[in-house]
Amino acid sequence: MLDLTPKEITERTALRINPAKTCQPVGAMYAALGVHRCMPHSHGSQGCCSYHRTFLTRHFKDPAIASSSSFTEGASVFGGGSNLKTAVRNIFDIYKPDIIAVHTTCLSETIGDDVGAFIQDMDIEEGKYVVHCHTPSYVGSHITGYGNMIAGFIKYLSRSTGRKHDRLNIIPGFVNPGDMREIKRILDLMGIPFIMLPDTSGVLDAPMLGRYTMYPPGGTRIDDIIAMGDSPLTLALGELACEDPANELKRKCGVDYKLLPLPMGIGATDQFIMALSNFSGHEVPYALEEERGQLIDILLDSHPYFHGKSVAIYGDPDTVLGITGLVLEMGMIPKYVITGTPGEAFTEKAQELFSKFGVTGCTAKAFSDLFELHQWIKNDRVDLLIGGSYGKQIAKAEDIPLVRAGFPILDRYVHSYMPLVGYRGAMRLVEMILNALMDRQDRDCADEDLELVM
Repeated sequence: MLDLTPKEITERTALRINPAKTCQPVGAMYAALGVHRCMPHSHGSQGCCSYHRTFLTRHFKDPAIASSSSFTEGASVFGGGSNLKTAVRNIFDIYKPDIIAVHTTCLSETIGDDVGAFIQDMDIEEGKYVVHCHTPSYVGSHITGYGNMIAGFIKYLSRSTGRKHDRLNIIPGFVNPGDMREIKRILDLMGIPFIMLPDTSGVLDAPMLGRYTMYPPGGTRIDDIIAMGDSPLTLALGELACEDPANELKRKCGVDYKLLPLPMGIGATDQFIMALSNFSGHEVPYALEEERGQLIDILLDSHPYFHGKSVAIYGDPDTVLGITGLVLEMGMIPKYVITGTPGEAFTEKAQELFSKFGVTGCTAKAFSDLFELHQWIKNDRVDLLIGGSYGKQIAKAEDIPLVRAGFPILDRYVHSYMPLVGYRGAMRLVEMILNALMDRQDRDCADEDLELVM
């Protein structure tokens, strides 16, 4: 007879099922779209570029432009140098960008293309620029690619002249254009001049004007990226996405930086605003104090509906940590907190939040996936899910309400225009959480009334 005794179950190490991430080039392409008149370029096969463009277009509901080196079998064997040089020449001639941002794919990384050497051999017109970064898809995630592309812009363009100006550098984490607009609004209220890299507001949330514009008016200007080397300080908003580019700017130009969490929720937004106040010497304006007071008032008014409710949060590491901080401030229990991006720093920071708020029995894990999260929920369910669209199958199977927040959100609209950062963003997220919980409560009450009638 066959021995059917259950064997010891070991943790999966080489396989991810429905991972809570996507590949590096998606993040690199998004960062490049945040530079004015920039054409993102995928150095690899055309299919890779098409997938990455589609992924971003489905999330933002706006066309994500990009070009490709269009590898064939020949380029895969002999290298893609000729393809890249021809592509750059054609892109400048046909699409007329000011800058091309090249990122690599699995194929070009595996065959070992020296993209930096290819660029050095190019005859690039005066006033035009080509930058690059390495983004192998089998390492890290789209968050890694996002940081690598920002660092690539800094490496190629930022310069220190020795003459400091008064503009503060802001490197935002992997957030929506609506979040970048909110960060800029806070900076304007504080009266602080700044340079933000990247800045996808005005690019991936550009208005409909009746004609197609390949390069909308938004995005960070090249001159501003160059000037980042003379800034007095950099604030990197997103501890796990933005440290590498901030480090690159310090290494190259000597610009000190302060690493902050994404300003989501009360505490993290307080930390951001106090950093701005310390930098500028300005007092916090009443408008921001008023917003903070409104947020606290909302939490006090609605506390009975979410206190003690358990929640599972998944997605990008900085966003997940930001939402975790907010739900803890609300009095909820973040029972499961996961990201698909590798790195134990995520787990450590999540555990710090658990300890700070005195909650126990919570699990945090990096390099996890939605299949594993679903297994945990089957064993010990939660009251609410918060994350991107791919969690809806868990929500449907387990009959749990889902609040869509973060990336990617493919089956809803308007989300990329609305912020999650700052006090206003926290109000919006609290509203979505409350609506989901109260809708569920109303449905449960209706079911109970129906049972009584029957």
